[in-house]
Amino acid sequence: MFQRSLGLLAVTAAFLVLGGCVAKSDYLRKQAEADALSRDVATLTMENQGLQQRISSLQENIRGLQEEISGLHAANENLTAERNGLNTRLDTLREETSRTIEEQRNRNTELEGDKQMLGESIALLKKSKEAEVKTVSKTYEELLTEMKGEIEQGQIAITELQGKLTVDVLDKILFDSGQAEVKPDGLAVLKRVVEILMTVMDKVIRIEGHTDNIPIAGALAKRYPTNWELSAARAINVTRYLEKEGIDPTILTAAAFGEYQPVAENDTPEGRAKNRRIAIILLPMK
Repeated sequence: MFQRSLGLLAVTAAFLVLGGCVAKSDYLRKQAEADALSRDVATLTMENQGLQQRISSLQENIRGLQEEISGLHAANENLTAERNGLNTRLDTLREETSRTIEEQRNRNTELEGDKQMLGESIALLKKSKEAEVKTVSKTYEELLTEMKGEIEQGQIAITELQGKLTVDVLDKILFDSGQAEVKPDGLAVLKRVVEILMTVMDKVIRIEGHTDNIPIAGALAKRYPTNWELSAARAINVTRYLEKEGIDPTILTAAAFGEYQPVAENDTPEGRAKNRRIAIILLPMK
């Protein structure tokens, strides 16, 4: 349009030069047209400049969008790489989890087997313990019946606790004062006990010697310097008698405790009499 306007202006000027005879009114009209064309040219020029600025702005926006697209492409590539890494890690975790689950299942199977074996062992042990308790209880009842008179007189005490049976015999039944040899009446009492002990199986028998806390004095001290020696001699003599009567010596043990495991206070005659004793103890074999 801009070139067309320039062409019209040139034609107009040519007519003015060649046609001097053109009427003034025509001239003025042409001049008005030329002025209008000039204004149109100015307007078009301004519009063209605006369009050029808008094109520059759009081109700048395009460059920005292209840079943004490039950034998005780079971000997408990073996300893709990260996703691939996460997928690889997830696959590894799945494999490890599956392996762990399988190992745990195998372990549970082993534990179930161990649990079953343990249950069977506990049942056998319980059965064995029940048999032991039953045996001891039977012996306990037989001793209570056989030694009823001595128990009523307070000369013998029989107790049973957690598979341990104890027969406490006061020393006056078995020994003369200050002596370690079992007297005849004492042997008769022991013989009645032995007859019951002979029926006991799978037990060990421990013979314990105990005294009060009165020190050994006088001529007796030459033979038994302390209560240790006296309690040991008495325990050994009772043990020898049990062996002589047929008790297996491999299940017999003699022990001396002297005055150091009293069952009563030593500040009264009655208490000291209870502490002077022989304890025959039945224990489970280890």
